[in-house]
Amino acid sequence: MIIGIVGLGLIGGSLGLDWRAQGHQVLGVSRQTSTCQRAIERGAVDQASQDLGLLASADVIVLCPPIAQIFPVLQALTPHLSPQALVTDVGSVKTAIVLPCQDHWPRFIGGHPMAGTAEQGIEAAERGLFVGAPYVLTPTEQTLAADLDTLINLVNDLQAQVHICSPEAHDQAVAWISHLPVMVSASLIATCGQEADPQILALAQTLASSGFRDTSRVGGGNPELGLMMAQFNRTALLQSLTVYRQALDQVVQWLQQEDWAVLYQYLQRTQAERPPFL
Repeated sequence: MIIGIVGLGLIGGSLGLDWRAQGHQVLGVSRQTSTCQRAIERGAVDQASQDLGLLASADVIVLCPPIAQIFPVLQALTPHLSPQALVTDVGSVKTAIVLPCQDHWPRFIGGHPMAGTAEQGIEAAERGLFVGAPYVLTPTEQTLAADLDTLINLVNDLQAQVHICSPEAHDQAVAWISHLPVMVSASLIATCGQEADPQILALAQTLASSGFRDTSRVGGGNPELGLMMAQFNRTALLQSLTVYRQALDQVVQWLQQEDWAVLYQYLQRTQAERPPFL
C-alpha cells in the first residue's frame, strides 16, 4: 500500500518508520526541505517533498499538522487526491475536525493515536512508539465499512490498540483524561508561582521532586497544543472544568469545617477509582 504522510514530526515520522518496516511505501510532505531530507535519511519515508502533489498516488493519506491546520491542509491537498484516496488525521480533537473534513472529502475518517513523548520534530520519531497504545478511530454514518477496515488493518500493523467511537464521545473522554489535566496542571504551576515571598518560592522550587514533577508535567508542555485543545474542544473542556471546580470547592469546604472523616473517605474513594484509568 502507498501511504502519504503530511507533517513529518514525532507522530508522522514514527508512523512512517513503522509502516515502512511493515512493507508499505511511504511518501512524506513537510514545509521544510531539511525535514524532508532528514526523514529520508532516517528511513521514515521512501520519498519526501514540500509539494503535496507527491501524494497523488497514495492510497491512504495521514494528516499530521497542528489541529488548526488539518482542514486547510486537506483543502490544499484535494486537487492532488485520487478519487479513491482515504484520508485520516492524528488530531487530539475530533468533532471540530471530522465534520468539516468529511463534508469536504467524504472518504475521511478521524484518528487519534494516543502516544508521544515530550520531544518534537523528525529527530524525535521512533520505531514502536504506538505499540500497546490506544489508537482511536471515529467513523460516522457516512463512513464506508471497507475504509474503516483499511485503517484498522494499518493500526494493527503498528501493534496499537484500536478503539472505535463517535467524534463526540472521543472529545468528551479526552476532555476528562487529557485536556482537563493540562489546564489543571498549568493552574498548579501558575498558583505555586504566585508565592509572594522570594525565599519561600526558591525553597519550594528547590524541594520540588517527583510529586510536583508528575502533576506539573503536562501543564509545562507545548503551549500551542494546549491552546488548540481549548479552542477546538471548548464545550467538553468547559464541562470538565466546571465539574472539577465543584470538586475543589467541596474539598475547600471540608477543610474549612475540619471534616476529616469525610475527607478521608473521599481520599479512600479516589485511591480505589484510580487504577481503572491506568
